[in-house]
Amino acid sequence: MSEPFLIGDAMTGGYGKGPDILHECTIAVDKGQIAVIVGPNGAGKSTAMKAVFGMLNVRSGAVRLGGEDITNLSPQARVGKGMAFVPQTHNIFTGMTVEENLEMGAFLRRDDISHTMEQVYDLFPILKDKRYQMAGELSGGQRQQVAVGRALMTRPQVLMLDEPTAGVSPIVMDELFDRIIEVARTGISILMVEQNARQALEIADKGYVLVQGRNRFTDTGQVLLNDPEVRKSFLGG
Repeated sequence: MSEPFLIGDAMTGGYGKGPDILHECTIAVDKGQIAVIVGPNGAGKSTAMKAVFGMLNVRSGAVRLGGEDITNLSPQARVGKGMAFVPQTHNIFTGMTVEENLEMGAFLRRDDISHTMEQVYDLFPILKDKRYQMAGELSGGQRQQVAVGRALMTRPQVLMLDEPTAGVSPIVMDELFDRIIEVARTGISILMVEQNARQALEIADKGYVLVQGRNRFTDTGQVLLNDPEVRKSFLGG
């Protein structure tokens, strides 16, 4: 079996000198696939994703991208390797226009960004309509589109989303998930932490259920949705 494109392998670690939050936790995603991390509050979901992105100390285990060990790289260096991370909050520049936000996403690039900009506008047509509007004036769902669009401006190989549908309406959530599926179809790997577990698992190629920083269940999204124990404990029956 060849290794997944991105893997956080048996990660144990926490923030700074604090206690371990993750305990031999493994998260992986393949090219063009959607992997979803779900679990109860305080399960270490966002911590696991931040560990993969280099935002906390991995005391044992490793993170590998395309077979390369990147465990000791900074988050900035990981962006250079093709990883993009969209945090749950404070993920846009509210005092800039939509288009300026997207341009900020391409700050590492030295080539023509106009084609990527058009791809983002094709994916999120509302952003094209509001390109000269201040991002701080947008609705919650539109702000999330700006945040995802800005990450896509880096032309990532991996797009990491921390609670992308937090605080948005069910209609907006469905629309965001549809766009995420479209992004994955272009060959980009999606790693996502999501509170709306049932809806997220419906679009997931791979699902990880974490409990207290450990892997509790790992399988395809469909298998987890149909697992009686997962349904009873984590999906409300």
